[in-house]
Amino acid sequence: MSVVSSDAFPPNLDTLGTMIVVVGPSGAGKDTLIDYAAERLRDQADVHFVRRIITRDSDAGGENHEGCSEETFQRKKVAGEFCVSWSAHGLHYGIPASVKQHLKKGGVAVANGSRSALPHFRAAFPNLKVVVVTARPEILSARLANRGRESMSEIMGRLDRKVEAICDSFDVTTIDNSGEIEEAGSVLLALLQSSISTR
Repeated sequence: MSVVSSDAFPPNLDTLGTMIVVVGPSGAGKDTLIDYAAERLRDQADVHFVRRIITRDSDAGGENHEGCSEETFQRKKVAGEFCVSWSAHGLHYGIPASVKQHLKKGGVAVANGSRSALPHFRAAFPNLKVVVVTARPEILSARLANRGRESMSEIMGRLDRKVEAICDSFDVTTIDNSGEIEEAGSVLLALLQSSISTR
């Protein structure tokens, strides 16, 4: 069960920029897709790729995040240092409040998120787009197995979980990341470029 919250910031209709939150099941390749886009837009100042704060070691692998203890995370949350925070799978996740400043300048921000936290992303970011990354079940299973973090029974249990439907009121782009990263990456890049040009 996930616990989510939109923290210190109420909706701000003066926010000019666009928040793009990337969600999808484990193994869909969200981090790989985000890294692909970040590498190709590294000189594009208008696009900010959010470094999440997570209650796990910074060198634990996976995404480039800022690790912290649960005590530090809660202290940051109380201090209003997150726009959005949520808990899932025994970990706490936070989106730094500094993202708001980038968006107020009209920029585009990209964050790895969670389906359960989407209503809270919408509360914090009036201009929100959602990217749902998917992959075929056999691809998800193989990728999870290659990580070596879970047993096969745990992997099958994860794949058997029902995926909550995403509300039709969200602006959703679905990207199938079953094939080569260039295919899915080109779709995400096109969305980002469109968000920059129309802001």
